[in-house]
Amino acid sequence: MDPARVRYDREGSAVGGTAQAGGTGRREGRAYIGSFTTGGGRGITIAAVDPESGALTPRSAVDGLVNPSCLALGGDGGVLYAVSDADPGGVAAFRAADGELRALGPVTGAGGSGPTHLSVRDRLLLTAHYTSGSVGALPLASDGRLAGPPAVLAHEGSGPDTDRQAGPHAHQVVPAPGGRWVLSVDLGTDSARVCTAEPATGALRLHAETVLRRGSGPRHLAFHPDGTTVYVLHELEPLLTVCRWDPAAGRLAALAEVAVDTDGTPDGARAYPSVVRPSADGRFLWVAVRGSNRLLTYSLAAGADAPRLASTVDCGGSWPRDLVTDPSERRLYVANEWSGDVTWFDVDPESGALRRAGAVEVPAAACVVFA
Repeated sequence: MDPARVRYDREGSAVGGTAQAGGTGRREGRAYIGSFTTGGGRGITIAAVDPESGALTPRSAVDGLVNPSCLALGGDGGVLYAVSDADPGGVAAFRAADGELRALGPVTGAGGSGPTHLSVRDRLLLTAHYTSGSVGALPLASDGRLAGPPAVLAHEGSGPDTDRQAGPHAHQVVPAPGGRWVLSVDLGTDSARVCTAEPATGALRLHAETVLRRGSGPRHLAFHPDGTTVYVLHELEPLLTVCRWDPAAGRLAALAEVAVDTDGTPDGARAYPSVVRPSADGRFLWVAVRGSNRLLTYSLAAGADAPRLASTVDCGGSWPRDLVTDPSERRLYVANEWSGDVTWFDVDPESGALRRAGAVEVPAAACVVFA
């Protein structure tokens, strides 16, 4: 069967494609898609997920928030948080229920400009601010509402790329497994930082910093399911750094570097890796590369610290900014920012290889989150 492409009209109704549940009687799932409104995006798109095919059908959209380019679920999946990637930056919270999003109060200042990432740790909302080069932690109320003000920790430093690294540019912040530590990567300072966060106020304190290859521009990190292996993906140099995480000491140490394949990049252009995702069973690793517009599958058969490139596939669009598996891990979804679509792939359970299965139009797509 040819890959399905679904588009929607101005009211959010599905037009064509294969996104209907097909009368199977199984309850459809839900996905939320963030986008860049300054690039023509509709804000946060709410999509139904077909339980059999995995196809997405946009049902509605929530606008009014500038550039909700990163989303995260909290409150046991009942609250959706979104950044407003702007200057000044902001964050918003929505009650997610019955296929709708209802705002839980007004947009709140994030404590920095250009927030590119957010994640939830217990009763704290963590944010990474690219433009101002800082990370923040905003307390949450018991019902998931934003209960600021945010605590902010400014990064310091620079890198050799004078265009992109004149100062710090925090790109991602995540809690480590167990919740004791908070890790962030900074594209401008070529480093990863480990912080503590005070549970009640969110006050952040720097604990350790790991210096990575100069000029590489670390953008995204992910924990292997073993909890002690961390992968750091770099944007300015096509590189994946494998690190060892010591959860007792709160220390991150680089072990090895793996060159990221950039075949398919047009002559005179550069490739910019964007996201790294390990599979839940720890056997595979997927990497998205903008410029070459490829998705790479790495085998971890030789060990979590020894990724080996196994296969590559076209992302199905242009400029893959985010990729995520669905809850079943049977499919992987890619937000292609420049082509304005989300493409999904069936995952081979033996090899981790990807086979394109469908796509849906989502202008300026930036991220996908499954309920």
